[in-house]
Formats: sequence, C-alpha cells, structure tokens
Amino acid sequence: MTHDTDIALGPLAALIGFWSGDKGIDIAPEPDGPDENLYTDTIEFTVVDDHIENAEEQQLVAVHYHQVVRRQSTGKVFHDETGYWMWDAAAKVIMHSLVIPRGVGLLAGGQHEGPKNAKGEMVLKVSAGTANPEWPIMQSPFMVKKARTTAFEHQITVTGDSLSYFEKTTLDIYGRTFDHTDENILIRNK
Repeated sequence: MTHDTDIALGPLAALIGFWSGDKGIDIAPEPDGPDENLYTDTIEFTVVDDHIENAEEQQLVAVHYHQVVRRQSTGKVFHDETGYWMWDAAAKVIMHSLVIPRGVGLLAGGQHEGPKNAKGEMVLKVSAGTANPEWPIMQSPFMVKKARTTAFEHQITVTGDSLSYFEKTTLDIYGRTFDHTDENILIRNK
C-alpha cells in the first residue's frame, strides 16, 4: 500500500490503516499458573503529523493507534490500548508510547536501520524497562505493589497487507516473575 506520506513517515507508513485479526494468543498470569486466551483484535493507525519539532533540533513523525482486544470465547473486551509510534529519521530511532486503563504507561524505543529487511518485511522492535532511564515504564502505586511491570518488548512485522506482532511484558505478580505474552496476525482492511 502506497501513501502520499510514505517518504515523510519512513517505516511508519507501512502501519497506516485499519487492521483486524482473529488468531490472537494471550498467555496471562493467574494465581495458579498461566492462562491461555484466544482473542480477536483490531488496530487502527492514523497519521498525526509528518513534521513534529522538539527543542528546535529533533524532527519526528508520528502515527496514533487504538487497539481493542476481545476474548474469542465471550466477545468481551479485555484490553484497550492507545498510543503513538514515532520515528526520528536522523537518529534512526523508533519510539512507541502507550497507555492502558490499568494505571500503566510506557515509552519504549529501539534502533531501526532500514525500511525493509532482506525478506521484504518492515520490522519494528522496541523495548522498555523499569531499570532503563531512557525507555521507562510508569505505573500506579497499586500496580507497583500487586502487578509490577518490569520490562516490555514489542515487535511488529509488516509484509504488504499483513501485520504480525509479538509482545512480552515481564511482571512481578502473585509472588513470582511472569512473562505475559500476546501475539496475533492481522490483515489490513481496505
């Protein structure tokens, strides 16, 4: 899919559109062990601005997204997330900010060296952590005490009108460390 803003948006241009998928797998913590949930989700990416200036030095472009995740078994929404993907072409840095209505937000980042890899895929990888001052995680006092997020990794791979993602959120919950994972394959709806 080609957009007039492809050049300005860099790797973010591949994200623009409305995506849906029904192959989601969520492995979440429960007091007695891991719980696997199948889910469907939708993600809509829209252009915010193809020219954002910070401190008269940094030039960014950004896309906004909204993701809604529903359990396949009930159709009930169990995850609602909004945020931004940002691109700093000069520094070759990709950034992902997100907020979920559980009192958790973060700013993840990573390097992005080129528009596509040898397979023709556009891959975005970012991470954040409580021990990382450049890419931090913020959370409410309740979440710090009961379900503390200590690390976050997210990878999106886009090939044409197919988008797959894998996300790992490391939590201190129920007296142990748990890697909560989510993954799905989505198709761009035209």
